[in-house]
Amino acid sequence: MSTNSTTYPPLASIPHHVGIIMDGNGRWAKSRGLIRHAGHQAGVDNIRPVLEGCVEFGIKVLTVYAFSTENWHRPLEEVSGLMRLLGFTIRHRLHELHQNGVQIRHSGRLTGINKELQKQILHAIEYTKHNDQIILNVAFNYGGRGEILDAVRQVIAEGIDPETLTEETFSRYLYTGDLPDPDMIIRTGGDWRLSNFLIWQAAYSEYYTTPTYWPDFDKNELYKAIVEYNHRERRFGRILDGETTPA
Repeated sequence: MSTNSTTYPPLASIPHHVGIIMDGNGRWAKSRGLIRHAGHQAGVDNIRPVLEGCVEFGIKVLTVYAFSTENWHRPLEEVSGLMRLLGFTIRHRLHELHQNGVQIRHSGRLTGINKELQKQILHAIEYTKHNDQIILNVAFNYGGRGEILDAVRQVIAEGIDPETLTEETFSRYLYTGDLPDPDMIIRTGGDWRLSNFLIWQAAYSEYYTTPTYWPDFDKNELYKAIVEYNHRERRFGRILDGETTPA
């Protein structure tokens, strides 16, 4: 992957896993007098430079929210365009991603996606499974509540004793079962909600929102988010050294 000449001061703490809610594609297009599909295309194109930034800064897992289960309610033309866009991206970018050591994962349901696109997704996962530069986990046809339901169904189907079920065991049945929970969730476009994204995994994630639309969210914006991450104190419900409990 190419890198620009900008030198970024080193930071003490780098999130291992970052999740991004890539919001604002449609508004980005509208502000430029373009059709919504142009915004989605710009959004897909922007994944590459952000992925490069993640590698440069030392982030090991990037999960991007590409298509939610609720997005099926959008106009048919827009949904069909998003499906074609993913298929086109896999066909034309897969080899480059593989050459740069990107391991592709998928979080979400394959049911409901056309058979050809299912094959492309599974091929991309198999083709890149041994790469270890960075994991790109694409949440496509994904919903956090549905993910939890799917995990519950699998736990029941396997006859797991509920008395022995722990949070750690349950986590292994999620789509992200062998991935660490995200340290940070970034939302572009200015809104302040998770929108059904990694709602189990993000229980203790640091949340960061920016008004910048996703197609304009570049490496500099990513660095600003990581700077903010370094200003957070991650307690996980505990009291840090030197703190006292209130009387």
